[in-house]
Amino acid sequence: MELTIVQPDDFHLHLRDGALLEAVTPHSAKHFGRAIIMPNLKPPITTTSSAISYRESILKAIPKTSNFTPLMTLYLTDATTPNEIQLAKKSGFVYGVKLYPAGATTNSQDGVTDLFGNCYSVLEEMVEQGLPLLVHGEVTNPEVDIFDREKVFIETILEPLIQRLPQLKVVMEHITTMDAVKFVESCKEGYVAATVTPQHILLNRNALFQGGLQPHNYCLPVLKREIHRQAIVSAITSGSRRFFLGTDSAPHDRRKKESACGCAGIYNSPVALSLYAKVFEEAGALDKLEAFTSFNGPDFYGIPRNKSKIKLRKSPWRVPECLSFPFGDIIPMFAGETLEWEALLI
Repeated sequence: MELTIVQPDDFHLHLRDGALLEAVTPHSAKHFGRAIIMPNLKPPITTTSSAISYRESILKAIPKTSNFTPLMTLYLTDATTPNEIQLAKKSGFVYGVKLYPAGATTNSQDGVTDLFGNCYSVLEEMVEQGLPLLVHGEVTNPEVDIFDREKVFIETILEPLIQRLPQLKVVMEHITTMDAVKFVESCKEGYVAATVTPQHILLNRNALFQGGLQPHNYCLPVLKREIHRQAIVSAITSGSRRFFLGTDSAPHDRRKKESACGCAGIYNSPVALSLYAKVFEEAGALDKLEAFTSFNGPDFYGIPRNKSKIKLRKSPWRVPECLSFPFGDIIPMFAGETLEWEALLI
């Protein structure tokens, strides 16, 4: 069995920097035409000038045979100004502004502490400039159970935000719950959308503990109950235009994952398209895969769909146990397992 589809884009990708950037960029560039690049580096990408510099570093790491294009973002802080939003839009390189609640995930310590109190004028300027707000949708209050943080964020932050600024375009990133599905579906189409990762449609929270603690299945937002996984699968395979591909592929050196305080993040770039195809096939919805991977994201962001094509072929292949580099190893999602679909450029 083979499918030929328009080349997908990845609307949520971590490429890191330095040696890690050079190691992982070719994996994304092999399959995806473009990617929204997350800005949570050390230090974070908070200005247009730093986004342009980071873009140059990424371009140097892309194989010469690839047409991959990085789409940059800014890291929203309490100190971001409306003028910076104007500069970002004028640059032509910045496609969104990422909201990390302070302390929510990897390298989020510089994130927002009070969205409405400190960032409202910036959000208003984003409406004027047509720049989407890309949301890591979790509260960080330690009194809130980690499995409820997305639900509480929707109730206390997102719903009031949409009510106050209905013209603001918002992407709820890497959704993990039935609550997020219902919220996105309740909003005006074209203004609120969501990215969906391979891990949150294939794994539930049991995957963290089967056979012992599984650090390479640990990500944030954390995996949830099976009912939530099923709700997300139903949403993306329904044909809804509100959901699109965003891998949240997040590489870490193996030593940082397998440690006393392991890092959050799943590295899935080499296997992502194989896994999305698996889910859509199992749902009997292969005819809806192309829209999810290749149409819905560009349409929401207002950018042209890719013209190049990619082929998905049902041909078993084995995922490497690890990916080795001079700095260490990266363990890919489903390491050592056999996948049924492979992606091939045409």
